[in-house]
Amino acid sequence: MNKNQLQVIAIMVALAIAFGGFVVFKGRNGGAQEAEHSEVAEHGEKDEHKEAKGEGDAGKGDEHAGEKHSEQQEGEGAIRFTDDQIKLAGITMQTAAAAHLDTFIRMPGQIALNEDRTAHVTARAPGAVERVAATLGQNVRKGDVLVLIASADIAGQRADLAAAEKRVTYARSVYASEKTLWEEKISARQDYLKAESDLREAEIALQGARQKLAALGGQGGSAGGVSWASNRLQVRAPFGGTIVEKHVAQGEVVGADTRIFTVSDLSTVWADVVVPAKDLEIVRVGTEAVIRSVASSTTAPGKVSFVSSLIGEESRSAKARVVLDNPKTAWRPGLFVNVDIVTGSAEVPVAVAKEALQTVEGRQVVFKRVGEGFMAQPVSVGRSDGRLVEIIKGMKAGEQYAGAGSFAIKAEQAKGDAEHEH
Repeated sequence: MNKNQLQVIAIMVALAIAFGGFVVFKGRNGGAQEAEHSEVAEHGEKDEHKEAKGEGDAGKGDEHAGEKHSEQQEGEGAIRFTDDQIKLAGITMQTAAAAHLDTFIRMPGQIALNEDRTAHVTARAPGAVERVAATLGQNVRKGDVLVLIASADIAGQRADLAAAEKRVTYARSVYASEKTLWEEKISARQDYLKAESDLREAEIALQGARQKLAALGGQGGSAGGVSWASNRLQVRAPFGGTIVEKHVAQGEVVGADTRIFTVSDLSTVWADVVVPAKDLEIVRVGTEAVIRSVASSTTAPGKVSFVSSLIGEESRSAKARVVLDNPKTAWRPGLFVNVDIVTGSAEVPVAVAKEALQTVEGRQVVFKRVGEGFMAQPVSVGRSDGRLVEIIKGMKAGEQYAGAGSFAIKAEQAKGDAEHEH
């Protein structure tokens, strides 16, 4: 081999060694990268699995937390009231249940005096008031003296009565004499008959004088011997009742037609009702009604006793009347009322007492009994008869709730909310 050939062989060997080294280096480097990539992928899968597991555990935790939060909310929303507190606050526990409700239409009305048992007392004769024996609001009995009046007319009537009595006495004497003379055949029968006629006329005049004096209210039967009190007029109560108006004072001069007192028997009163023309077919004499005070919770049943045949030109309504018993004088004349005219009845599945309804944050609620407290349960209401209210949504039959006195729970809730805000 010459020198050139040796050089070529050496170059080829060097190239072969270099290529082999490059291949080995590349293989090792690629394996490492693949191993690293595989490890990264494996770690990624593990991390994803852990994350998925973590998310599942977190979901379960959130679910349990939600349940606990819901329970906590219910516990926080309850207003705690022990049995002793309920009794002390005057709260009555009631149970929601099915009920019978009367349906009605409501009309405005006003309590008025029973005009059939109301008298406007006048003086009957002119004169000066000497004494006032009754005052406003006083209860009087029939025949009680209300006022004493000194009247010249009474004095004149008493004088007429005294004269009539004297004439009767004289006529009786003449009649007795003429009768004796006629029986003894001394005088004529004509004289006897005239004496008898004069006596009868005198007796009639006497009876008339007594009636005139009685009509004026003068006291005393016999006027023989006119006394210093012959001019006194005693104005008396026409029946038992209450003095509801007084228009007289001592020393005042009154006329025969001056209204000095108004006496009314308040054991019964009227409820005057305004009936729109469209409802006149419903409101008839004998229709049942319930009267409700606007100022209080007082109610009373009654029946329509009168419906006017005339309709007001401006109001386009008619007047009706309900007679009410008023033994405790709870219904005072002038009191505004609502008159519920019963039109029908209905059965409802769930109803609660009207006083159980309270308004909290603009919503109607019923304080339902839960554990040792109450929850403000929002409800949807339907028909009402003024005593019970139909519950369309929010309460079930058999659930207990606070009836009368529930406002105490509302006050306690408001107090708790205020403390929580602070």
